[in-house]
Amino acid sequence: MNNYLMIGEVLKPQGIRGEVKVKPFAANQDDFRLWKTLYVKKGEEYTPVAARCSRVHDGFAYVTLEGCTSMEDAEKWRGEQLYIDRAHANPLGEDEVYISDLVGCEAVNEKGEVIGVLQDVLQHGMVDTYVFKTPKGTMMAPALKAVFPQVDVSARRMDVVTERLDEVAVWEEA
Repeated sequence: MNNYLMIGEVLKPQGIRGEVKVKPFAANQDDFRLWKTLYVKKGEEYTPVAARCSRVHDGFAYVTLEGCTSMEDAEKWRGEQLYIDRAHANPLGEDEVYISDLVGCEAVNEKGEVIGVLQDVLQHGMVDTYVFKTPKGTMMAPALKAVFPQVDVSARRMDVVTERLDEVAVWEEA
């Protein structure tokens, strides 16, 4: 497992004093107010950067990053993904996992056959949607306990109830 979790992406400069508008990926957007050190990934290295969140509003965080004092400075951050180290992440509740830990897990049916590998988790509504790469093409399915009753991130495995999956899965052929 990665020691860093992606928590947002810089969208654009906000104003003229070096603040950036961040699209949060964290479950609790108000956590941006608590995090004083964020990380950016350069190659395989994670570099710390001091951060101060002035506000969270309408689903966005407004953050000033170390060394960012003008709109021109802030523009250099456009598109950067921001991370926190796992030690500063919120503790997980029962049956909760970090999305970054799910990606790469194999979906395995009752016969022990690998159906596909999780590529992404979409969060656009009430229920997350899992996106799998399979030999048949891309498959998407809602993240429901009835479909995926057991997830073991340490074993990189997601158990699948085939009958339920067949009822809800959408396929995009390769």
